[in-house]
Amino acid sequence: MPYSILGLMGSPRMGGNTDILMDALLSHAQALSAVTEKLRLYAMRFQGCIECGGCDHTGVCVLQDDLTPVYERLLQADYVVAASPMFFYNISSQMQALVERSQALWVSKYRLNGLVKRQKPGQAVFIGIGATRGKSLFDGAQRVMKYFFDALDMRFAGSLLYRGIDAKGEIKGHETAMADVKRLAEAMARGEELNLS
Repeated sequence: MPYSILGLMGSPRMGGNTDILMDALLSHAQALSAVTEKLRLYAMRFQGCIECGGCDHTGVCVLQDDLTPVYERLLQADYVVAASPMFFYNISSQMQALVERSQALWVSKYRLNGLVKRQKPGQAVFIGIGATRGKSLFDGAQRVMKYFFDALDMRFAGSLLYRGIDAKGEIKGHETAMADVKRLAEAMARGEELNLS
């Protein structure tokens, strides 16, 4: 049975560096018989959590929008790959909105004894790309993604992080990036336990 990979593309720029890496990963994995899906978050219509408390007794978000059918896919995927450019040392706004909307799954896991939960183990990876070379560029984003993946009840396997990448398409000239995602795709297609730390 093929393994499934759900890609969460958090950049508003089509054909940009984040998009290039995500496409390379998913196309290589698909060529190795993995089942892949890419969600372009900026093409979807949804908002962040409104802290209404509607999920407190069900573990299900009451907001009805393009994110509604995504919860099931998040819970069913063997692997989730979330990729975002760095905006002010953090993930993009649409990725942040998705993270906030995982509050319903957090409630289910920690307050409702897993009323809504994964049916099989899953692993998750974060891909971050930033134009600057600041030492702490990815620190906040990685912490956010760690707790997002925890709400999804997935093991955070680590990150692929690239500094100093700005111009559209520049990631193609990075010394390791394309090879990194190819290796990651191969490991996912084989169903391996990942360790990128």
